[in-house]
Amino acid sequence: MAHLIPFIKQLTSSAELVTLLRSRGLFIEDQRKAEDYLDNIGYYRLSAYMYPLLKTPKTAHIFKEGATFKKVMMLYRFDKKLRLLMFNEIEKIEIVVRRAVMQIPAEMTNDPFWLTTPAYFLDSAKFNETMRAISGEYAKSKEVFIHHFKNTYSN
Repeated sequence: MAHLIPFIKQLTSSAELVTLLRSRGLFIEDQRKAEDYLDNIGYYRLSAYMYPLLKTPKTAHIFKEGATFKKVMMLYRFDKKLRLLMFNEIEKIEIVVRRAVMQIPAEMTNDPFWLTTPAYFLDSAKFNETMRAISGEYAKSKEVFIHHFKNTYSN
Protein backbone atom coordinates (compact mmCIF):
# COMPACT_ATOMS: atom_id res chain seq x y z
CA MET A 1 0.00 0.00 0.00
CA ALA A 2 3.04 2.28 -0.03
CA HIS A 3 2.10 3.48 -3.52
CA LEU A 4 -1.10 5.17 -2.32
CA ILE A 5 -1.26 8.94 -2.17
CA PRO A 6 -1.80 10.03 1.45
CA PHE A 7 -5.15 11.61 2.28
CA ILE A 8 -4.29 14.96 3.82
CA LYS A 9 -7.72 16.56 4.30
CA GLN A 10 -8.77 17.08 7.88
CA LEU A 11 -12.18 16.28 9.36
CA THR A 12 -14.40 19.32 9.03
CA SER A 13 -17.50 19.87 11.17
CA SER A 14 -20.82 20.80 9.63
CA ALA A 15 -20.56 24.28 11.18
CA GLU A 16 -17.13 24.73 9.58
CA LEU A 17 -18.51 23.52 6.22
CA VAL A 18 -21.34 26.07 6.42
CA THR A 19 -18.75 28.79 7.06
CA LEU A 20 -16.65 27.55 4.13
CA LEU A 21 -19.65 27.44 1.77
CA ARG A 22 -20.67 30.95 2.79
CA SER A 23 -17.11 32.20 2.20
CA ARG A 24 -17.37 30.79 -1.33
CA GLY A 25 -20.56 32.75 -2.01
CA LEU A 26 -23.33 30.26 -1.20
CA PHE A 27 -26.25 31.96 0.55
CA ILE A 28 -27.37 29.92 3.56
CA GLU A 29 -30.49 31.27 5.22
CA ASP A 30 -30.71 28.85 8.16
CA GLN A 31 -27.33 27.70 9.47
CA ARG A 32 -28.75 25.08 11.86
CA LYS A 33 -30.88 23.49 9.12
CA ALA A 34 -27.91 23.44 6.73
CA GLU A 35 -25.76 21.79 9.40
CA ASP A 36 -28.47 19.18 9.97
CA TYR A 37 -28.59 18.38 6.24
CA LEU A 38 -24.80 18.15 6.10
CA ASP A 39 -24.80 15.87 9.16
CA ASN A 40 -27.53 13.60 7.78
CA ILE A 41 -26.84 13.56 4.04
CA GLY A 42 -23.15 14.40 4.00
CA TYR A 43 -21.09 17.08 2.34
CA TYR A 44 -19.73 14.88 -0.44
CA ARG A 45 -23.19 13.67 -1.47
CA LEU A 46 -24.56 17.22 -1.46
CA SER A 47 -21.50 18.62 -3.26
CA ALA A 48 -22.71 16.99 -6.49
CA TYR A 49 -25.82 19.20 -6.29
CA MET A 50 -23.68 22.26 -5.62
CA TYR A 51 -21.65 21.73 -8.78
CA PRO A 52 -24.14 23.34 -11.24
CA LEU A 53 -24.22 26.42 -9.00
CA LEU A 54 -20.45 26.99 -9.26
CA LYS A 55 -18.90 29.65 -11.48
CA THR A 56 -16.48 28.66 -14.21
CA PRO A 57 -13.81 27.45 -13.67
CA LYS A 58 -15.50 24.98 -11.32
CA THR A 59 -12.15 24.15 -9.69
CA ALA A 60 -12.18 27.59 -8.01
CA HIS A 61 -15.21 26.47 -5.95
CA ILE A 62 -16.84 29.92 -6.11
CA PHE A 63 -20.62 30.04 -6.34
CA LYS A 64 -22.60 31.98 -8.95
CA GLU A 65 -24.66 34.99 -7.95
CA GLY A 66 -27.99 33.83 -6.51
CA ALA A 67 -26.70 30.39 -5.49
CA THR A 68 -28.40 29.25 -2.30
CA PHE A 69 -28.37 26.21 -0.05
CA LYS A 70 -32.10 26.05 -0.66
CA LYS A 71 -31.38 25.52 -4.39
CA VAL A 72 -28.88 22.78 -3.53
CA MET A 73 -31.58 21.01 -1.52
CA MET A 74 -34.14 21.52 -4.33
CA LEU A 75 -31.76 19.79 -6.76
CA TYR A 76 -31.15 17.00 -4.23
CA ARG A 77 -34.88 16.42 -3.70
CA PHE A 78 -35.59 16.55 -7.44
CA ASP A 79 -32.88 13.95 -8.06
CA LYS A 80 -34.24 11.77 -5.26
CA LYS A 81 -37.80 11.91 -6.65
CA LEU A 82 -36.55 11.25 -10.19
CA ARG A 83 -34.52 8.28 -8.99
CA LEU A 84 -37.57 6.85 -7.17
CA LEU A 85 -39.72 7.27 -10.29
CA MET A 86 -37.05 5.63 -12.45
CA PHE A 87 -36.57 2.69 -10.09
CA ASN A 88 -40.33 2.20 -9.97
CA GLU A 89 -40.43 1.91 -13.77
CA ILE A 90 -37.29 -0.24 -13.89
CA GLU A 91 -38.89 -2.59 -11.37
CA LYS A 92 -41.89 -3.02 -13.68
CA ILE A 93 -39.56 -3.95 -16.56
CA GLU A 94 -37.59 -6.32 -14.30
CA ILE A 95 -40.78 -8.13 -13.27
CA VAL A 96 -41.90 -8.56 -16.88
CA VAL A 97 -38.47 -9.86 -17.95
CA ARG A 98 -38.24 -12.25 -14.99
CA ARG A 99 -41.69 -13.60 -15.75
CA ALA A 100 -40.81 -14.10 -19.42
CA VAL A 101 -37.51 -15.80 -18.59
CA MET A 102 -39.32 -18.28 -16.37
CA GLN A 103 -42.63 -18.64 -18.23
CA ILE A 104 -41.51 -19.02 -21.84
CA PRO A 105 -39.12 -21.96 -21.23
CA ALA A 106 -41.72 -23.55 -18.91
CA GLU A 107 -44.27 -23.38 -21.74
CA MET A 108 -41.76 -24.58 -24.36
CA THR A 109 -40.73 -27.61 -22.27
CA ASN A 110 -44.10 -28.14 -20.59
CA ASP A 111 -42.05 -28.37 -17.38
CA PRO A 112 -42.55 -25.80 -14.60
CA PHE A 113 -39.25 -27.01 -13.06
CA TRP A 114 -37.24 -26.68 -16.29
CA LEU A 115 -34.62 -24.64 -14.47
CA THR A 116 -33.57 -27.68 -12.42
CA THR A 117 -33.35 -30.12 -15.34
CA PRO A 118 -29.84 -30.45 -16.85
CA ALA A 119 -31.19 -31.89 -20.13
CA TYR A 120 -32.48 -28.44 -21.13
CA PHE A 121 -29.00 -26.90 -21.00
CA LEU A 122 -26.18 -27.18 -23.54
CA ASP A 123 -23.38 -27.66 -21.02
CA SER A 124 -24.38 -30.11 -18.29
CA ALA A 125 -21.04 -29.70 -16.49
CA LYS A 126 -21.59 -25.94 -16.26
CA PHE A 127 -25.19 -26.59 -15.17
CA ASN A 128 -24.03 -28.90 -12.37
CA GLU A 129 -21.33 -26.43 -11.30
CA THR A 130 -23.90 -23.64 -11.15
CA MET A 131 -26.37 -25.77 -9.18
CA ARG A 132 -23.61 -26.68 -6.66
CA ALA A 133 -22.74 -22.99 -6.26
CA ILE A 134 -26.39 -22.06 -5.73
CA SER A 135 -26.84 -24.90 -3.22
CA GLY A 136 -23.73 -23.76 -1.36
CA GLU A 137 -24.95 -20.17 -1.18
CA TYR A 138 -28.39 -21.35 -0.06
CA ALA A 139 -26.83 -23.46 2.70
CA LYS A 140 -24.70 -20.50 3.86
CA SER A 141 -27.69 -18.15 3.91
CA LYS A 142 -29.68 -20.72 5.89
CA GLU A 143 -26.82 -21.00 8.40
CA VAL A 144 -26.67 -17.23 8.79
CA PHE A 145 -30.45 -17.04 9.22
CA ILE A 146 -30.52 -19.87 11.78
CA HIS A 147 -27.58 -18.34 13.68
CA HIS A 148 -29.30 -14.93 13.68
CA PHE A 149 -32.65 -16.47 14.68
CA LYS A 150 -31.10 -18.40 17.58
CA ASN A 151 -29.20 -15.33 18.81
CA THR A 152 -32.22 -13.06 18.51
CA TYR A 153 -34.95 -15.30 19.91
CA SER A 154 -33.27 -17.68 22.33
CA ASN A 155 -33.84 -17.17 26.07
